Amino acid sequence: MPENTTEEAAGGTGADGSAQVLRPHAEDAFADELKALAAADDRPRPERWRLSPWAVATYLLGGTLPDGTVVTPKYVGPRRIVEVAVTTLATDRALLLLGVPGTAKTWVSEHLAAAVSGDSTLLVQGTAGTPEEAIRYGWNYAQLLAHGPSRDALVPSPVMRAMARGMTARVEELTRIPADVQDTLITVLSEKTLPIPELGQEVQAVRGFNLIATANDRDRGVNELSSALRRRFNTVVLPLPATPEEEVDIVSRRVDQIGRSLELPPAPEGTDEIRRVVTVFRELRDGVTTDGRTKLKSPSGTLSTAEAISVVTSGLALAAHFGDGVLRSGDVAAGILGAVIRDPAADRVVWQEYLETVVRERDGWKDFYRACREAGA
Repeated sequence: MPENTTEEAAGGTGADGSAQVLRPHAEDAFADELKALAAADDRPRPERWRLSPWAVATYLLGGTLPDGTVVTPKYVGPRRIVEVAVTTLATDRALLLLGVPGTAKTWVSEHLAAAVSGDSTLLVQGTAGTPEEAIRYGWNYAQLLAHGPSRDALVPSPVMRAMARGMTARVEELTRIPADVQDTLITVLSEKTLPIPELGQEVQAVRGFNLIATANDRDRGVNELSSALRRRFNTVVLPLPATPEEEVDIVSRRVDQIGRSLELPPAPEGTDEIRRVVTVFRELRDGVTTDGRTKLKSPSGTLSTAEAISVVTSGLALAAHFGDGVLRSGDVAAGILGAVIRDPAADRVVWQEYLETVVRERDGWKDFYRACREAGA
């Protein structure tokens, strides 16, 4: 695991001596759960895995261990999806997590790597400018100029380090990466080797190595995966939450986790507002009201669960710092407008129509209607 140099940047240490990082890696934030699972796990483990596939799935989905330890759910969704994803990592096939924005692809990827390898930091962040060196290797040019090509001058990528150590590498937003750079992965995934032609050498993957990639299916056509590369992956589609109750549960859990990391007080009466935010997002996303009676126009944004979490977290901060600590409609109204109205012309018409025909007439939503009107004034 890379050396932790965040203490100085964080401005000190906590009471337990740990750095006060804003967002700990999954393996640090849930270290107690992972330790308890490892102690209780008596099932076969693939080579270099920290946990068995059963324990990895339990870590993601939650459960209670024989010693009474409660493992919190990291992913709320169909169990079979998690089981297929975990099983894929135990084979020679790489895993591609596909879905619309906000379906927890990155979150699941991080927790899978943390549970399997104990290290979620072997990460390549895909962008339009991601170079080939980010997946293969680069060079320390001072060393290169002074001594020529050598292993000491080589700077390994996260993928190369994962191959050498038998661990799990992650590639985020694979379809954002240029196609010629994407195809660098073909040899890695098919031959399990990474050639270093400058040295006449290669790095061969050690048992335990695998790769998790994520892709946004809204990005199809940006840098579509070649058929050769797609064949190297087993694709698992992460769906949107199936029911409003499931989505409310997801938002509530994540807002609670984020709120505690930001030292925000808990919202004692925030469930109603969370349910309202989820309802608004689901109705506009689906293009129909919950009762199925009214067809709606959908705005240009995705209105994902991740955006609902952001809106509620911002509202919680408003309530804590500028209110009485109770999450109310006025605290989430501005965030909802910001999430819905991405195209100032078209989306504003969609929102106004929804506000006047649905929200205004809904029982118990008068305060929410007024808050949204004031926020958009």
